[in-house]
Amino acid sequence: MAKKKELEAKLAKLKAKVKKLKAGAAKAVEGAVEGVVAEASTVIAKAKAPVISPLAPAAFPKLPVIEGVAFAAAPAGVRYAGRTDVMLAVIEPGAAIAGSFTTSSTRAACVLDCQAKLKARKGLEAGAAIVVNSGNANAFTGAGGQSAVDAVTGAVAEALGIPASRVFSSSTGVIGEPLPFERITAVVPKLISALDPEGIEAAARAIMTTDTFPKGAAAEIEGEGGTIRIAGIAKGSGMIAPNMATMLVYIFTDAKISAANLQKMLSRQVDDTFNAITVDSDTSTSDALILAATGRSAAAEIADLRSKVAKDFEAALRGVMMDLAHQVVKDGEGATKFVEIRVSGAETPEDAHKIAMSVANSPLVKTALAGEDANWGRVVAAVGKSGAKADRDRLRISFGDMVLAENGWRVPDYSEEAASAYMKGQELVIGVDLGLGKAAKSVWTCDLTHRYIDINADYRS
Repeated sequence: MAKKKELEAKLAKLKAKVKKLKAGAAKAVEGAVEGVVAEASTVIAKAKAPVISPLAPAAFPKLPVIEGVAFAAAPAGVRYAGRTDVMLAVIEPGAAIAGSFTTSSTRAACVLDCQAKLKARKGLEAGAAIVVNSGNANAFTGAGGQSAVDAVTGAVAEALGIPASRVFSSSTGVIGEPLPFERITAVVPKLISALDPEGIEAAARAIMTTDTFPKGAAAEIEGEGGTIRIAGIAKGSGMIAPNMATMLVYIFTDAKISAANLQKMLSRQVDDTFNAITVDSDTSTSDALILAATGRSAAAEIADLRSKVAKDFEAALRGVMMDLAHQVVKDGEGATKFVEIRVSGAETPEDAHKIAMSVANSPLVKTALAGEDANWGRVVAAVGKSGAKADRDRLRISFGDMVLAENGWRVPDYSEEAASAYMKGQELVIGVDLGLGKAAKSVWTCDLTHRYIDINADYRS
C-alpha cells in the first residue's frame, strides 16, 4: 500500500512537471509568434511609409501672406478615403489672372476649360477661385469630363457668389476614370468655412500625388511706395517634360498689374524654367500654371514693363518659378541626383535646346547617373542622336570642372577615379560644348532608379 502511494505521488509530480513544461512551451511559442508578428508589422509599416526624396528641402518654406487670397484644403475621398485631396484658393475682386498650360493634344477637360475662360476674359472685376483635386486627372473622360468641370466650378461659383467664368479648376491623378465630382462639390461648404490667408502649405499638400514633399517658394521686392510679395506652390514628381506646364503650379502676388502685362511676363519666363526640366520625358494631359495678382500691395501699379520695378518684379517671378521647377525635379519619382545639363557653343538656340533635352532624357545617361557611373560615352551618343548640328572633333564633354573628352577623343590626363568620385555627389553638372557658335541652354533632370519603376508599375493600385 505504501509503495502504491509512493508511486502515485511520483506520478503526480511527473504530471505536474509535464504540465509546467507544456505551459512553458506554450508561452515560448506564444512569445515567438508575437515577436514574428511584431517584426512583420514593422516591415509592413516601413514598406508603406512614404519615402521622402533625399533631395527634399529640410522643411516647407515660410511663405508670405498675399493679401487678397485665402486657402483651404479638405479630404473628399476622390480616390483614397481620408486623404486631403482638394484645395481651394479664393481671390478677392479685381485680381489679374494669367496662365500657361500643357501643349498635349489629349488635354484634360479642366485644362481646356481654363484656357477658354482666360481667353474669354469675362467678369474681370469679380472675385476668382481656383479649385484643385488630386487622385483623378479627369482626362480622356469624354463629354462627362466637361460636365464634371462644370459641376465643380459651378458649385464653387454659387457658394462664393461669383461668375463661373472666374472659377478655374485643375485635376491630377489617374487618366481615363470619370471624376467623382459629387465628392468634391460635397466638401465645398467645408472648404469655404475653412478659408485662411495662411493656409497655403495645406493647399500645397492637398495637390500632391506621388510627390514626397510639398513645394513652395517666395520672393519680395520693393516697389514704388511699398513691398510687393510673391508666393507659389507646385505639384509634380512624374510625367514631367515640356511643354508647359509640366506640373500643377499656382503663384500669387499682391502686385498691381494688368492681366495682359502679367501674361507677358509669365510667358517670357516659362521656357527657361518649367520648360527646361524633365524627369521622364512624358508630358502630362493635365498640367497648368495659374498666376494671380491681387493688386493689394501699397506699391504703385507696374504699368511700364521697361521700368526698374517691372524688371525687378519679373526677375523675382522668374526666381520663384525656377525654384519651384527645380523642386519638382528634386522630387522626381525615385530621384537621388539633381543634374544640370549645360550646353554651350551651339550654332542656334534650337540646337542647344535639342541637345540638352536629348542628354537629359536619355535612359542610358539617367541610369548611369543612378549607378554613379562616369560613362561620358553615353553623353556623346545622346548628342549624336539629337538631330542637332554637332561636330565630333569640336565636341567637349565635362563633368563638373573636369573635361573628360575633346577633339574627338578622351583627354590625355583622363582619370576614371576622379570622374567616378564626382558622380557620387547629389548635385551634378554635365557640360556639353559644341564649339560651333554662341548659343547656350541649361536644362535640369534627375537620375532614373528602380524606384521609378516601382512607383509607376502599380500606380493605380
